[in-house]
Amino acid sequence: MAISALIVDDEQLAREELAFLLKEHPEVEVVGEASNGIDAIRMIDEYEPDLVFLDVQMPGVDGLSVVRKMVERGGRLPHFIFATAFDQYAVEAFELAAADYVMKPIEKTRLKKSLDRARRLLESNDDTATGQVEKLLAQLSDIRSPTKLLVRSGSRMLLVDEAELIYATIEEGVITVVASGIEGMANYRTIEELQSHLDPSLFWRPHRSFLVNINRIKEVIPWFKSSYQLRMNDRNGTSIPVSRAQTKRLRELFKL
Repeated sequence: MAISALIVDDEQLAREELAFLLKEHPEVEVVGEASNGIDAIRMIDEYEPDLVFLDVQMPGVDGLSVVRKMVERGGRLPHFIFATAFDQYAVEAFELAAADYVMKPIEKTRLKKSLDRARRLLESNDDTATGQVEKLLAQLSDIRSPTKLLVRSGSRMLLVDEAELIYATIEEGVITVVASGIEGMANYRTIEELQSHLDPSLFWRPHRSFLVNINRIKEVIPWFKSSYQLRMNDRNGTSIPVSRAQTKRLRELFKL
C-alpha cells in the first residue's frame, strides 16, 4: 500500500538524510517537509498524511507540543514516528507508550522496522494512535528537562533557565523577557510559541500580551470593577493586568 509521509525537523540536513533513506522504500511518498512545529500542524491539516516523522527537540513549538495540539483538537491522528536524541529513560517511556521512535542518527534497519510497524497498523485500520500518544505525553511529562531560553541583551546572547523567567511581554511583534537580573529579547514570534516551550504547570497567560511565572508573583492587587493586577518580584515591581477571561483561573490558582 502507498503511504503518505511528512518529515518534520528543524535541521535541513536531517530532513535531507531521512528523505534520502526513504527513497529505498518506494511505497512511501513524502508529501512535504516542515522545519518547525507551527508549519507541521498546518501541513498535517493540509495533507492529512498517513505517517509523520516528527523531531522531538525543536525550538519553539517542539514535536511533543505538536502532538499535544493535535490530540486537543480531536479527530484522526496520523501514525507518528518520533525522532529523538533523548536518554535511555525517555526511550523507555516511548516503549511503554507503544509509540514508534527512532534514535538519531537514524539507522536503516531501525527505520525499516518502524515502517513495517506503521504499515501493519495502517493496513489493519488500527485506530489506537490517540491512546498511544496520550500515554506517551503522560510518561514524558515526568522526565521533562527544564527549558533554557536564549535571551538577547545588547550584544550578548544569554541562556536562562525557565525557572529564572519572571515574565514575558509582547509589543509590536517583539517579545521582551524579564528574568532574574536579565532583560532582553527572546527568539520567538508569538507569546503562544514561547508558552508552548515552557512548563505548563509554572507559566500562565493572565493577559493576551503577558506570560508570567506563577512562582514569581509577589502580590495580587484588587483593581477596578472586580478585576485584578499582579505585582511581579522583578526589581521594578512590575504590575501586570489580569483579563476578565482569566479571572476565574486566578481564583483557582490562589483560592481567592
